[in-house]
Amino acid sequence: MDKIQSLTGMLDQYDDGDMANASSKLFEVEKVIKNIFINYKFQEIRTPVLEDANLFKRSVGGSSDIVNKEIYSFNDRNDKTIAMRPEGTASVIRSIIEKKLDQANHKLWYVGPMWRYERPQKGRYRQFNQAGIEILGIPEGLPEYEMISVVCNVIDQFKLKNCCIKINHLGTRENKESFCKALVEFLEPFKKDLDAKDLERLNKNPLRVLDSKNSETQVILKNAPSIREFIDRASIEMLDSIKYEFSDICKIEIDHNLVRGLDYYSGFVFEAISSELGAQDSFLGGGRYDQLCSQLGGKDLPAIGMAIGLERLANIANLQKPNRKLVSFVIAASNLEPKAYKIAHHLRSINKEVVLDIHLSEGSLKSKMRKANKNNSDYVIIIGEEEFNNKTAVIKPLNDELKEQQTVSIEDLYSFYKTL
Repeated sequence: MDKIQSLTGMLDQYDDGDMANASSKLFEVEKVIKNIFINYKFQEIRTPVLEDANLFKRSVGGSSDIVNKEIYSFNDRNDKTIAMRPEGTASVIRSIIEKKLDQANHKLWYVGPMWRYERPQKGRYRQFNQAGIEILGIPEGLPEYEMISVVCNVIDQFKLKNCCIKINHLGTRENKESFCKALVEFLEPFKKDLDAKDLERLNKNPLRVLDSKNSETQVILKNAPSIREFIDRASIEMLDSIKYEFSDICKIEIDHNLVRGLDYYSGFVFEAISSELGAQDSFLGGGRYDQLCSQLGGKDLPAIGMAIGLERLANIANLQKPNRKLVSFVIAASNLEPKAYKIAHHLRSINKEVVLDIHLSEGSLKSKMRKANKNNSDYVIIIGEEEFNNKTAVIKPLNDELKEQQTVSIEDLYSFYKTL
């Protein structure tokens, strides 16, 4: 019988504690990201991985590659078209509208799997993980500084190298439409010089042409109109202010060709890139989407958000596994296991910062000690029949040659463990 294998671009992830392992690094990245969000007083929100496919057609945009080429969708038993979420923001806004919370302010964070049908490559898979934040209900101004502060914090905590935060402003919806019209008029004489992908972008979403990777298109765009010519002075001053305030913390550039691939973005947009990722150098991006809530049937709700590709971030993150003490608990007589487990349970309750590994497998004391050494345990606690009868335990240090093995009372064992 043939073995059943995982689908292309959908990876199993297993944490073996080794930071050289991509999965272990990904899990650690997720823990750090959550702590960053919590430190900024964001509240967690969890939305379903399945949504009505129309949610993404109306939010992300029917002209986007995500909806046209990458979305995973199917018809359920009621012939309703269901989609596996390709991004997180639309689901968050749908949830806020459904719960009638679209007149209040919110600071929300999420983390979880997303799906897009695209060619798998390093740091980009068909099932991938994103973490994101959304600030809802607060007009343009201060939330932009909060967002960039979070990005700088991410860069700092993961010790990222060769990074740059790019920022831009797309103006109002009217500014954006005027610029798109001018861009189309400029590119009209060059249609024959555009490749098929850029020609499709020009017809469906002209802004996306600015993001072209085609070198010939970029040469043409050097003389194209700039969004700077279409936005007001206040928007330009915001870009200058953000760059000034944060440039001593992170490298920040104003890039007037920066656009985001989702239709709902308008106003301030940004992304973080790293040259260590190669050609696909972005690992974080976001911007303002003040019209999305009303477009999905809710009330007017100013909003800004960002999403982080966790696999891509893990590829460039410089992290070490937290240095938590590891103690092996060895029960040297099988008839004592149930009673010894109660001691182990109490140890875990009095110091949650220490990892206590109870050796469950059968074997001699010698083999269990070998396993404790192999696992790089800091200490081994041994309880055999003699120790149990005398209400004592043996504490054997493994990583400190200056300390000797000692036999202590159970109460002293608890005191010792509490101070680790």
